[in-house]
Amino acid sequence: MGDLAEFQRRHDFSMETLCARILDRHAGTVRIKKPQVAVPNLVRIVEATLAISNRKGFHSMSLRDLAEGSGLSMGALYAYFDGKETLLMMVLGQVADAVEKALRTPPPDVAADPCLRLRWLLETHVYLSETMHPWFVFAYMEAKAFPKEGRDLALRSELATEALIADALAEGVARGRFTIPDLSMTAALIKPLLQDWYVKRGKYRRREVGPEDYARHVVAFVETAIGARRADAAAA
Repeated sequence: MGDLAEFQRRHDFSMETLCARILDRHAGTVRIKKPQVAVPNLVRIVEATLAISNRKGFHSMSLRDLAEGSGLSMGALYAYFDGKETLLMMVLGQVADAVEKALRTPPPDVAADPCLRLRWLLETHVYLSETMHPWFVFAYMEAKAFPKEGRDLALRSELATEALIADALAEGVARGRFTIPDLSMTAALIKPLLQDWYVKRGKYRRREVGPEDYARHVVAFVETAIGARRADAAAA
């Protein structure tokens, strides 16, 4: 239905745009109000946070590590957040927001057909996680060490994605397009297929599998598993 380049033309999930959204969402916390100053520094902070966390873990990252990695002083860091937990929620909140923006509103022709909508959801999730790869890896790998507020936010975001998939599956069953004995379990089993792309991306790179290939294989696998049928076949 599309490819990564088309997805990225439609959606701006660049680091600069994501950090501008963080600034808007956390205007009460960030003391630097000028976007032309705040956004570039937030980019430095977030990029360093994701890189250091990938190397040694967010829990083990000190603010001194972050100051060295971002090139900002300790005092400058406190102009953007009041502690590591706030920084964590900034990053997690932006991941959840991006998922919401990307997956909530399918094109009208796609929304009207449950099979097309399911394909679109799976492809879009793969392309989003490819575009925001370090963010998604962070949210997945660090989840076990999140404080309760962070765990709750990550869980809500995951369940929201499952619910969108389950809604498409349910409509497909109702219209005779899919055969599924357990909707919620099927949606729950699909989610790890999407996570495998960003958690184990190196495995697929070694096999020379790109995001479009991966999305196509996931769609084919899921459609076979749920007995997907064409609209004309279902109406016969």
